Amino acid sequence: MKNTTWSIALRVLVNLSGWIAFPVIIGVIVGKWLDRRYGTEPWLFLTTIGVCFLFSMYGLVINALKEFKKIERESQLENNQKKIVKTINKF
Repeated sequence: MKNTTWSIALRVLVNLSGWIAFPVIIGVIVGKWLDRRYGTEPWLFLTTIGVCFLFSMYGLVINALKEFKKIERESQLENNQKKIVKTINKF
């Protein structure tokens, strides 16, 4: 199946949005729980959110680079196929 611009954009959106939502949700839940358990409000919450933010940014950068490389490979493959078709049509 040929990827359209919209399908590529949607794939990237879904892959990268998970790296934003899930660490933040987990950080909020764990941070509030730790603050209640140890009575350190808001310090463990803020620390947990900070760690989750760093984890999230690392995941976003790594996955964004993978997606860029994948898009570039797909583009190069498509261009090579077009060149082959043009060469065959010349004969």
